Amino acid sequence: MLSIFILIGAYQYYGRLAEKFGKVKWQLGLLAIGVYLGTQIVLGMSYGVYLASTDPDAANNMNYTGFSAANLVGWLLSLLAVWGVYLLLEQKYSKENLKKPSMEIQKIGEASEELQK
Repeated sequence: MLSIFILIGAYQYYGRLAEKFGKVKWQLGLLAIGVYLGTQIVLGMSYGVYLASTDPDAANNMNYTGFSAANLVGWLLSLLAVWGVYLLLEQKYSKENLKKPSMEIQKIGEASEELQK
């Protein structure tokens, strides 16, 4: 249940980034979901391999619905991955905006051309 709330929050968080830089909202939202779920899958698989290698009987007695330390660490690391990708995208998009000439500069150029005529 907590993962659903995290996914909704991540989708909205990336959606605001998309609105800020004029990108497609649903694409970045799906990227957030993919980053979160991908991190959860990788962490879950690695924890499962660790459990199976140390104690083979532990994999059969696993509680998939409870709150365990492994679940909490997995949620935390997945949130950090979502936040890290967000920061990388924000940095990339701000650099792209600095390289683009703004509309105001173009309007100044058009106004000066009209004055010269």
